[in-house]
Amino acid sequence: MTTRTRDGSAGDIGYDAIGTGYASYRQPDTRIAQFIAEALDGARTVLNVGAGAGSYESAARSVTAVEPSESMRARRPARLARAVDAFAEDLPFADGEFDAAMTLFSVHQWNDVAAGLREMRRVTRGPVVVLTCDPKLVRDFWLYEYAPEVLDTEARRFPPIEDMAAALGGAGTLQTVPIPLDCTDGFNEAYYGRPDMLLDPAVRQACSAWSFMDDGVRERFDERLSRDLESGAWDERFGHLRTQPTYEGSLVIVRANP
Repeated sequence: MTTRTRDGSAGDIGYDAIGTGYASYRQPDTRIAQFIAEALDGARTVLNVGAGAGSYESAARSVTAVEPSESMRARRPARLARAVDAFAEDLPFADGEFDAAMTLFSVHQWNDVAAGLREMRRVTRGPVVVLTCDPKLVRDFWLYEYAPEVLDTEARRFPPIEDMAAALGGAGTLQTVPIPLDCTDGFNEAYYGRPDMLLDPAVRQACSAWSFMDDGVRERFDERLSRDLESGAWDERFGHLRTQPTYEGSLVIVRANP
């Protein structure tokens, strides 16, 4: 069973520490939301597991949210329904209760991903939609040259796509989600063309992998990236990304029908 921290969070990080950054820098992006809505295929009742503060719930018609972190439940806007305090591995719902289910940027926090996805499949009649990052691709990003420890951590935390597909069963698809240049949801790859943003500690704080880094990693990253931005070395190699409309990196949607 997933454990809770003293602040009421769940998973491998304490959202009490990074939740403020989430509110400021992890705003849902409407273009990513459209991909989620299309994957849900007009489902009327949708279960959102690991719902956090409710990002992207506008992509569905009627949402039942599940969130085990007290810190994140408290950050849900008043306009959204209160989230159920439960874990993915033990959902308090009947078989086939929902038309569809989704979990967005959440599976890497679960203690038992396979058990959680099997539970989502159990309570869902139609598609199960997972927005996640492919761990095989997360290192294929310029950040790896400046802070490899961060992306090594992400690659370890995100579950393999094939393992998730096996747990969900049925007929599955995998779709790469293009990340817009001005993406408002500030995960690491959202700044593919805005490298200077990652020099802001508050921006990094909203990306959970950075919470595992010590001061030495952060200081080396600041020094290396600042130096290369000032000298023009970053732009010599990656400057084309500053005007590239979208970036196809590790962000994917795994979708499974029964």
